[in-house]
Amino acid sequence: MPVIDVPLDHPALEVLGALEADRRPDGLSVRRLPAWTRERTPEPAFELMASMTSGVRLTFQTDAEALEVEVLETGLQFAGEPRRPTSVDVVADGVLVGRQPASAGPTIFVDGATSSIRPGAASRLRFDSLPKGEKTLEIWLPHAAMTRVLSLRLEGSRLAPRPRPSAQWIHYGSSISHGMEAGGPSETWPAAAARALGLDLVNLGLAGQCQLDAFVARAIAEAPADLISLKLGANVVGADVYRRRVFGEVVHGFLDWIRAAKPKTPVLVISPIWCPLLEDAPGPLFRRSGPVYEGAARPASLAEGALTLREVRRILEQVVASRRRAGDEALSYLSGLDLLGEADEGGLVDRLHPGPEAALMMADRFVAKSPAPFQVYGGR
Repeated sequence: MPVIDVPLDHPALEVLGALEADRRPDGLSVRRLPAWTRERTPEPAFELMASMTSGVRLTFQTDAEALEVEVLETGLQFAGEPRRPTSVDVVADGVLVGRQPASAGPTIFVDGATSSIRPGAASRLRFDSLPKGEKTLEIWLPHAAMTRVLSLRLEGSRLAPRPRPSAQWIHYGSSISHGMEAGGPSETWPAAAARALGLDLVNLGLAGQCQLDAFVARAIAEAPADLISLKLGANVVGADVYRRRVFGEVVHGFLDWIRAAKPKTPVLVISPIWCPLLEDAPGPLFRRSGPVYEGAARPASLAEGALTLREVRRILEQVVASRRRAGDEALSYLSGLDLLGEADEGGLVDRLHPGPEAALMMADRFVAKSPAPFQVYGGR
């Protein structure tokens, strides 16, 4: 078949899942939040997480039966653990048809409070035996790495824009939504749910950084969105960010930002999934050694007013109920325990994060339990 060397700023090549993209013929870099948010937080980890490509994919229509993509992925490794696995998925008409590891790139090595970058090289990945005939392809970039796409080659005769955009779903959440523990980039729980529902996902799952920053609320408010979901509370408790006195007010403020720009857009508030460490004890969580998290034992005087997951769920449900009583009928609530509850604790790989099977289970449950707008916009 003919070969098409695709310039990465080709108009038929659509970038989904990122609110900022630097597209040039010889390279494509993305950031899931707009560029103006870079200066809004002094936390280096926030920039790292915003630049990771969880949920980001390239999509187009083609008759290609093989493709090659070259990526430079900057991955993550914690002392005493292997490098976080990174891969590229290829999805054809909603079905996963290929996955290849991309692990040769630079590595950010974290040892306690210090970090360093270990050099690496680009990965050139080939996907053969793609389905014959016209199809919509999606190239899902690594979910646990920052990624620059260096080249794309198609073995086919046609490249065109995908035929029909889907409704855009913006999801905001913590590491559980970021999904570094998922089996691949198309199988984080929001990604798998979006594929099942036929929605265009922007996954603002930011590991460790879902702390209700006002600039994130503004970014969501300003972005095109047909559906919005906010999975709140895990980082608030896990990092001991807010006290009981202010948490509900901060949630109200976050929703006020969104509602000022999008008064009628369906918004779903999701409370935390089950976490045995934080159900009845406040954070912060930490790693003493290895990948398993532990809670901090604190004097009662320091824990006064601190939040637990059980309290967070109660407050979130109250916030949604009060706003609905005030007339916001497009706002709804879903308990995270409906996605992963106490009986599912065995699916947590480190007492906190869902593993690959649990992430897919969460996606299935979200598809079944999400409110009507998610079903309607997805054409179900």
